[in-house]
Amino acid sequence: MDEEVISLKITALAENTSCRPDIGCEHGLSLFIETNTHRVLFDTGQSELFAENAEKLGVDLTKADFAVLSHGHYDHGGGLARFLELNPTAPVYLNRHAFEPHYNGTEKYIGLDPALQKSNRLIITDEEYRIADGLTLFACNGREKTSDFGSGNLNVLENGKLIAEDFRHEHYLLIEENGRRVLISGCSHKGILNIVEWFRPDYLIGGFHMMKLDCGDRLREYAEQLNNYDTEYYTCHCTGEAQYAFLSGIIRRLHYLSAGQTVEI
Repeated sequence: MDEEVISLKITALAENTSCRPDIGCEHGLSLFIETNTHRVLFDTGQSELFAENAEKLGVDLTKADFAVLSHGHYDHGGGLARFLELNPTAPVYLNRHAFEPHYNGTEKYIGLDPALQKSNRLIITDEEYRIADGLTLFACNGREKTSDFGSGNLNVLENGKLIAEDFRHEHYLLIEENGRRVLISGCSHKGILNIVEWFRPDYLIGGFHMMKLDCGDRLREYAEQLNNYDTEYYTCHCTGEAQYAFLSGIIRRLHYLSAGQTVEI
């Protein structure tokens, strides 16, 4: 008898929308991922909401083996201090550029709390980091881009000057299990078209960062390109609700993941 394949289970603890009245929502993202061998917290939203929702959803954050911060923005790492309190042992993986000062425009600081750098639980990664068998982080900073999505008015403070983001602090979690390649992305700031081309995953879960794009020819072109891949998409957060509605009329394998929702793949 063939051995039963255990599904990969992903629960959205925080997201811009909610699928239940008792589950709160906020501009941010937090996912709890259960593989065959590990329990992973991927991002922590912008507040402690992820932990409040986790309790309501029966997700025990003390059982997380480790956490990953996808990049150094507040809406993905704002709840990190709370996670460190709740879980006394799990390491947290983040890119070496994550604590650089990040800004939306010139006035609004959108980076992480600098005080958290003192934690001895942080594991700093670079271009590629293998966490365990089938669990690898990739920053992809040296890879060729087929599409330029720009910085979207997001900046980083470098040598006393604000310069356009290149999102060098963003990395992606590739899960390889049961013959499938599942890529988890926070905001896909380096360009969703580039990311899909680099990895060609069977599944991609995360934001597309299209919320500021008009629902017109440019977005239609992106959708048609994404539709050419044999990838199942579960998108959320920074994709934008109107943009998702537009994309869903073109991309055959596109789904939305709201706070409180669980998908098994």
